[in-house]
Amino acid sequence: MFEPSDGVKKALIIASTELLPRPWRVALRRDWLARLEVAKARRARLIIIGHPKSGNTWLKVMISRLYQVRYGLPSHRLINTDELSRRHPGIPRLAATNGAYSYEGAVGRILARGAPDDPLRHKPVLFLARHPIDIAVSWYHQFTKRQSRAKQELINHAIAHPIDRRTIGLWEFVRESDIGLPFLIDYLNTWYDNVQALPNARMVRYEDLRAEPAFWLREVLALMGEQATDEEIAEAVSFASFDNLRKLEASGHFRQGGMRLVNPRDPNAFKTRRGKVGGYREDFTPGQVAELEALVRERLNPAFGYAV
Repeated sequence: MFEPSDGVKKALIIASTELLPRPWRVALRRDWLARLEVAKARRARLIIIGHPKSGNTWLKVMISRLYQVRYGLPSHRLINTDELSRRHPGIPRLAATNGAYSYEGAVGRILARGAPDDPLRHKPVLFLARHPIDIAVSWYHQFTKRQSRAKQELINHAIAHPIDRRTIGLWEFVRESDIGLPFLIDYLNTWYDNVQALPNARMVRYEDLRAEPAFWLREVLALMGEQATDEEIAEAVSFASFDNLRKLEASGHFRQGGMRLVNPRDPNAFKTRRGKVGGYREDFTPGQVAELEALVRERLNPAFGYAV
């Protein structure tokens, strides 16, 4: 019996609820998408947990490229969940989620420290961490320029102070919003603790992945029980380099939301926006940088190594 892809299932949920009154629409989407999110995780070989703008898509591009080359698949299709496994049974499924916002919190609750035992807790789990101020800046541009209307509505429904992406500024978003830097610090601290309580989980920092992509890609593959040749690793890293991805995104090469071109006239609307470690220092005044960095020193677990 034919079963639609995970992407089609998600699209059907969004489309079938579009004309409902907002309270019904939000409630149904949150429930049905949460069930889909958990189902994807249960079928996956690897669960990737990472806040948006922590390198999730970049890592998925590298993994996708490895299997594209190995099995002769087109480069414009990326693994989000089952996109490539449906074309070849030798390609593993992935489940990538932030594990916190709206329906994506369903997986996070199962994996949380102290949660009841569940088969999901014994799967390989990779937590992608990044400096929270760098996340906050990139998250601002993602939320205001790339985020789908449906996802924004679900996030805004779940927070005390909904955000108007048309009017909110960078400083207000980062320092004062319900999904800004204080929230991101708590998010990282929570997932650091969660990882310690899971038997087959590990953390990789975005900064380390950028410094040694080949090494860490091989480590991620090992976590999911996969291997690759040196040539496959080198091709995946080269294909996913910032300059190449920027060029491909600008040309409209990718057909999925994660890397799809949104606005070619706005550099900040690109998925491959900057990719710079510590780039947040270019976005604020020295006084603002000092205030944000002090908050990180005060509240973030020092195990991350981000205190400055």
